[in-house]
Amino acid sequence: MNGSNNEIISATFRQGEPSSKIALQIGAATLCRLFLNTSRRFVYPFAPALSRGLGVSLPAITSIIAANQITGIMGPFFGPLGDRWGYRIMLLIGMALLAAGMLAGAFLPFYAMIMLGLFLAGLGKNIFDPAIQAYVGSRVDYRRRAFVIGLMETAWAGSSLIGIPLAGLLIQNLGWRSPFFVFGFIGVFGVISLSILLPKNKAAVATIPLKPLGIISSWLHLAHNRSALGLLCFAFFASAANDNCFVVYGAWFEDSFHLSIVTLGITTVVIGIAELLGEILTAALADRIGLRRSIMIGLVLSGLSYALLPILQSNVVMAMTGMFFVFLTFEFTIVAAISLGTEILPASRATMMSGFFAAAGIGRVVGALLGGPLWLAGGMWVTGTTSALFSVFALVSLLWGFHGKKSSLLKFTDQNHSKISSNMF
Repeated sequence: MNGSNNEIISATFRQGEPSSKIALQIGAATLCRLFLNTSRRFVYPFAPALSRGLGVSLPAITSIIAANQITGIMGPFFGPLGDRWGYRIMLLIGMALLAAGMLAGAFLPFYAMIMLGLFLAGLGKNIFDPAIQAYVGSRVDYRRRAFVIGLMETAWAGSSLIGIPLAGLLIQNLGWRSPFFVFGFIGVFGVISLSILLPKNKAAVATIPLKPLGIISSWLHLAHNRSALGLLCFAFFASAANDNCFVVYGAWFEDSFHLSIVTLGITTVVIGIAELLGEILTAALADRIGLRRSIMIGLVLSGLSYALLPILQSNVVMAMTGMFFVFLTFEFTIVAAISLGTEILPASRATMMSGFFAAAGIGRVVGALLGGPLWLAGGMWVTGTTSALFSVFALVSLLWGFHGKKSSLLKFTDQNHSKISSNMF
């Protein structure tokens, strides 16, 4: 059995370092992402506790959340730097910002400092995420890319299932400042651990010449790649579809089924389980059926899930089942797309992934802004139909971006990979 496991590991990672060491590096980075994600998300359910602790209004806390969203737009500035400086340093900067932000909020519990602290933590996440995706792309064989990224993305669902409940226990027993202390010291530990585990390698030589306006030239390089643009448009529309529905699902359940706050909280756990299952399915299936094919299947199923929501609102069980499939199919689709994105521009992986996350972030903002008015205009019929239409736009974007592509890499990814050989690229 051990021999079989070793063969799987050796077929997953590219040559250059011991496979077990690379697995340990990615495992440590995944654990770091769990707390980066939690630091970004725990404010949402515990906004009332923070408002009472700081002595400010609830809208003041939601203003902090809004300010935190700006960090997603800043992410693309750091992607090209990762391609030039190396992914290791960007990962360390991301964790250092988490540590600095959380500890600043813990030791200086004032409104302005909490806003700054959460802003720094959010910025750390948006620096860390493209860098770790690019790092995986440079270390993991493409035929096993979705397997590794799917497992790594469980840190997102884990923040709902583990991180946020942990933050709740800390607040209940030790006060509202306790998560800031805990996440801050975890950030320090993460910096130390990653600095020891990650190799001190130089950045890969980019195809883009170093110039004073190097960041702009990096984005111009991306803009001239149709596959990259297609994937960015996909990320925008798919994320807009999801948030358009997500921001009103609580109002839908409360208005249609008169659920209590506690019961609405339970639905969040169900969504977390759906996300986790979607990530596991990506890890298990996407490499075998092909990444582009996986994304297209996921988009079709996701669009159907949105379209069926109005039909499923006759009772709460059917509605919750519909939401479960919405998040399962969306997570499967988006994680497969992340895996594909890591190989679109191999010499500029961090630039590509920072653009992907920025496009997704802008899509979430647009979806969130549309969600409320659309819900008021026509309830779940209008909301579900609009999200389904956005899914169609995402599919069209993907087909446009990869239409006519005949490269051996892209053809290879759409084959059935039931047998994974140990021959590396």
